[in-house]
Amino acid sequence: MIFTETPLKGAFLIDPEPHLDSRGFFARTFCRREFEAHGLNPAIAQCNLSFNHRAGTLRGMHFQEAPAREAKLVRCLRGRIYDVIIDLRPQSSTYREHFVVELTADSYLALFVPEFFAHGFQSLVDETLVEYQMSEYYARERSRGFRYDDPVFALAWPLAITVISEQDLAWPAFSR
Repeated sequence: MIFTETPLKGAFLIDPEPHLDSRGFFARTFCRREFEAHGLNPAIAQCNLSFNHRAGTLRGMHFQEAPAREAKLVRCLRGRIYDVIIDLRPQSSTYREHFVVELTADSYLALFVPEFFAHGFQSLVDETLVEYQMSEYYARERSRGFRYDDPVFALAWPLAITVISEQDLAWPAFSR
């Protein structure tokens, strides 16, 4: 795997290195030792799938508070997504900065999202499937978020919002 650190310290793009032969290819997408060698949390408490019927579907911006802060490994298994992370670590030199990447089923690229980063994405095509590997269990009482259109971050989503949950619309403005 090729680990490329993003401008937000601790967040990495992870590109598998396919080994090709007449059958197709084989590639490693996770290795605890390699994650540890890059200083990343390799724990996996649960894995989740997010299926999105329509292009323009938006999910975010989500995170969990301590003691249930979670790292995520996000990969698009079908379709394409516009994936956004925001550094919420007050001590970080990139506090409140964001990073955007397009993840596609064709690229096999994954995004490692460190603990205490907000995460959200917008599906760019119909019938999009996203997989998350999470370092912590979902904890409803620790689940937090803020609006996708919060002016503090001025995120520019590429498509009109076609579908968004009531919960995501109800998140308050960012207040840190």
